[in-house]
Amino acid sequence: MKQLIETIARSLVDQPELVSVTEIDGTHSSILELRVSKADIGKVIGKKGRTADALRTIANAASAKLKKRTVLEIMD
Repeated sequence: MKQLIETIARSLVDQPELVSVTEIDGTHSSILELRVSKADIGKVIGKKGRTADALRTIANAASAKLKKRTVLEIMD
């Protein structure tokens, strides 16, 4: 899950070396914290949050196979 979000985020931003994803794992859910540079935060969020919603949808679909719930937080 972590690798998937990190790969997608790296392809969206101008400074891919500053992308990092931290995973906090629980028994029934996990939290993914996505960090990018301040200049690239708009590219990850997108217009009206559409890109962020798409990333969350992909994370939830991938975690459904594992019977877990995933929350994606975009940190600044």
